[in-house]
Amino acid sequence: MSTAPPLGSVVETGLYVEDLDRAAGFYEGVLGLSPMLADERFRSYPLERTVLLLFKRGTALETIHLPGGTIPPHDGAGRLHFALSVAASEIEPWRAHLAHHGVAIEGETRWPKGGHSLYVRDPDGHLLELVSPGVWANY
Repeated sequence: MSTAPPLGSVVETGLYVEDLDRAAGFYEGVLGLSPMLADERFRSYPLERTVLLLFKRGTALETIHLPGGTIPPHDGAGRLHFALSVAASEIEPWRAHLAHHGVAIEGETRWPKGGHSLYVRDPDGHLLELVSPGVWANY
């Protein structure tokens, strides 16, 4: 059994993108997100109690020095997966909204506990899952 102190929820999820403006167009124009902070390196989007970060690939390879400390280098490659919560009643409106924006639904799953997932790709090929409650024991 672990003696680690307790953890809470995920606070940030970071994705690395080739073209930050193109990615922002998708996350803002299609998903309706508004950036909290933005510069030439990244965008941050609030999602309830979490933050979605988009970094231009290769712009965080050096330590970042801030007045309060430092952020170590980080970067990533490849097509990643992440899920955003939606109410069960919003699955069909999301389906219509995505179609309106020409975003193809690549996959769909109805889960045994009652959840429903729609899977789409962002412009960098990351797999975005829009998922209603009823997938995991804690969601």
